[in-house]
Amino acid sequence: MGNARNRRREEGDVFPGRTYAEVVLEPAYEQARKELLGPMIAISKAHLIMLEEQRLVSAQDAAIVAKALQGLDLKKLENGQYTGEFEDLFFEVEHELALLGGEATGHLHLARSRNDMGIAIYRFVLRDKVLALIDSALELQARLIDFAEDHAETLMIGYTHTQQAQPTTVGHYMAAVSDSLSRDVRRLRAAFANCNRSSLGAAALTTTGFAISRERTAALLGFDETIANAYDAVSGADYILEIASSASLAAVNLGRFVQELLLWGTQEFAAVTVAAPYVQISSIMPQKRNPVSVEHVRSLLSSCVGDANTALTMVHNTPFGDIVDTEDDLQPYVWRSLRTLESTYRLLTRIIETLEVDKDVLRRRAEASFATVTELADTLVRKEGLGFRTAHSIVAEFVRAAVASGRSVRELTVEGLDEAAKSIIGRELSLTAEELRLALDPEHFVRIRSVPGGPSPEELRRALAVQASSRKLAEEWAERTRDSLDSRLKMLDRILIERLRRSDHPAGEAAD
Repeated sequence: MGNARNRRREEGDVFPGRTYAEVVLEPAYEQARKELLGPMIAISKAHLIMLEEQRLVSAQDAAIVAKALQGLDLKKLENGQYTGEFEDLFFEVEHELALLGGEATGHLHLARSRNDMGIAIYRFVLRDKVLALIDSALELQARLIDFAEDHAETLMIGYTHTQQAQPTTVGHYMAAVSDSLSRDVRRLRAAFANCNRSSLGAAALTTTGFAISRERTAALLGFDETIANAYDAVSGADYILEIASSASLAAVNLGRFVQELLLWGTQEFAAVTVAAPYVQISSIMPQKRNPVSVEHVRSLLSSCVGDANTALTMVHNTPFGDIVDTEDDLQPYVWRSLRTLESTYRLLTRIIETLEVDKDVLRRRAEASFATVTELADTLVRKEGLGFRTAHSIVAEFVRAAVASGRSVRELTVEGLDEAAKSIIGRELSLTAEELRLALDPEHFVRIRSVPGGPSPEELRRALAVQASSRKLAEEWAERTRDSLDSRLKMLDRILIERLRRSDHPAGEAAD
């Protein structure tokens, strides 16, 4: 009993309890002053303008509140520390406004709740972070497209099941990475659209009896539309989870490529060399060039996935009701996930644009490989009129016999092919030595695969032009969207200043 009394004394008898402040309230305050203060003030400005336009607040009171909003010492608030005097930053701001504007500032909370306001603030913050992420993704894609164009004719072997499969080009491979990234960008854009919707006017969850205009506050803040159902507006968390899921999937996609990039940089593969600014030495082994920057990219991408999945886990068992308090805890995980992915995009962009490819090694490996024999089977179909399964069986036996006898692909002969054919179909073929050589040439293999999506240089350059055009459109969308948001917020301040100017010069008085 005495221990319990001692613990109560340590915690205190009034709000907030010391441990509660330490574990929940102080961290939430810190993130709010760093991330949420600007949006909080902008939302109050928009709400005030709407209230006056709807004649729910007099022009005189609106001017007092506007002046208080404009007079807030934001630096003081940004640099504040949690003392427990106020529950959180919102109530501290409300207190500061009251000091500046008195009783009139109480009108600012008319027809709104912490619920609809909090959701709007979080959506406001997230949309900016998603736009920044899209910018960096598009910059990386530009470098991938450039890299693919530079290596449209750089032969390499493509792998399936970790085994040599068919000849392709480095450009074809990088174009696939770029295509994957373009889908990530599309998902992020869709997530942005679902995020950029206004909860304001939903109040606690049932709207209000006052004749407010939800559409007006949405427009003032640059939201594309309102969330139709007020209960959904304060309860729905899928806008956060869609962003987190999009980031997680993007990180997984990129992580697969980064893992192969590390493999290609080994001495055994010897396909690529990471530039000096992005490698580190060993403390004991003088010969080492460790591609540590790429390793960091790999681990950071995993971190991005982990933080995104944490947000998903935190919401899955949350009741379908007011989500604001839960969001205080989960938003930082989403923010960190987005920040990690964005910075990783920027680092990988620099690595890719300085990456060196050993074209000769890759070409020699392709020329010495049996990876071209799919084309030999195709040639038998075209030349001999065989079904593909039969042609496949002949070529498989041809390769098996060559490998068993220790012959390389360069030592394959028409006579050996005829022996294989006789064992399968009971007769020789009409293929010439030149036709056999051409069928086993990796450059020929790549060149004739000009079907859309194929690796032929001409087709690849066409596909890359489409990618570049699509990327440009996405870049223009991002620029227009950012400009629109910036102009809306600047307009918000202009309207507020105009309200103040009018209050300083009532009707009948001339302004200077």
